Amino acid sequence: MNHETIELAFVALGAVALAVQTCILLAIFIGVTRAAKSIKEEIDEMKTTVMPVVASTREMVETTRGMVTRLTPKVESAVTDLSEVARSLRTQTEDVQVSVEQLLERVRKQSGRIDTMFSSTLDAVDKASTFVASTVAKPVRQLAGMLAGLKAVVESLRSSDPAYREPTLHDDKDMFV
Repeated sequence: MNHETIELAFVALGAVALAVQTCILLAIFIGVTRAAKSIKEEIDEMKTTVMPVVASTREMVETTRGMVTRLTPKVESAVTDLSEVARSLRTQTEDVQVSVEQLLERVRKQSGRIDTMFSSTLDAVDKASTFVASTVAKPVRQLAGMLAGLKAVVESLRSSDPAYREPTLHDDKDMFV
């Protein structure tokens, strides 16, 4: 093989490689072109679908912006009023709490006084009932004793019969100590 043949084979091989490369590049170009057309069609379709939504969204955003602009002072005023009401309620709650504490303290004092009054009254009633009971019971017991003694005397005088008197037992055999 001579040098020219080898050179010619390399040139032919290079030409074939270049032709294959050109075919591949052409196929890539055709594929990219088709993909670009497909993407363009989808983008156009998306524009027709999305653009009305975007337009209506813009209108909605503008309407909302106008509404927010109009309502902002009113909301700020309402928040300020609500803050003042809360502050006023807090102050009134503190006043009511102080009043309730004072009222409860007065109730405690009065309850203590009433308890002391009832206790002293019940103690006095107890002492008085004890005094009355002892004052009345002592003479009644004395009177009952005197009546019992008188009755015994009358009974003993009334029955001077010796049979009336109890017989004495002289039989000690059954008694065991």
